[in-house]
Amino acid sequence: MSYTITFKQATNEHLDFLLKLRKLSMTEHLIGAGINLDDSQHLERVKDHYHDSKLILLDDEAIGILKLGNIENRLHIRQFQLLPKVQNKGIGGKVLDALIDRAKQKGLDISLYVLKNNPAKSLYLRKGFNIVEQDRLQYFMRLSKQSN
Repeated sequence: MSYTITFKQATNEHLDFLLKLRKLSMTEHLIGAGINLDDSQHLERVKDHYHDSKLILLDDEAIGILKLGNIENRLHIRQFQLLPKVQNKGIGGKVLDALIDRAKQKGLDISLYVLKNNPAKSLYLRKGFNIVEQDRLQYFMRLSKQSN
């Protein structure tokens, strides 16, 4: 199957899509962690660092978000979500591969937080991320520039 993944800066016209995306992709994992958010709380998270939000497009159709920050000597994935209908099809891996290549070119580590019950953790582990810290709800994971 051949497809093209591109990225586009999110604007205010994408807020409805991003709220829907967040609820579809995260509610199950948040509830599993004992966190129950209403729409305004989800929207607050969507709007946090909104200028860092890039839509993930599959053949020009919005299917996800990658919110990436620059923190100290690393790229930090603030949010990475895909619509459930496109999960487990290799798209997340391709997005991460592109991000890993970018970090390698810049000589930067990549970091993220993932809920302990989120199956995306296995994707991050396959791509070489390591768990470096944890709390009751989530893991802090890092891909060192030496290993990417």
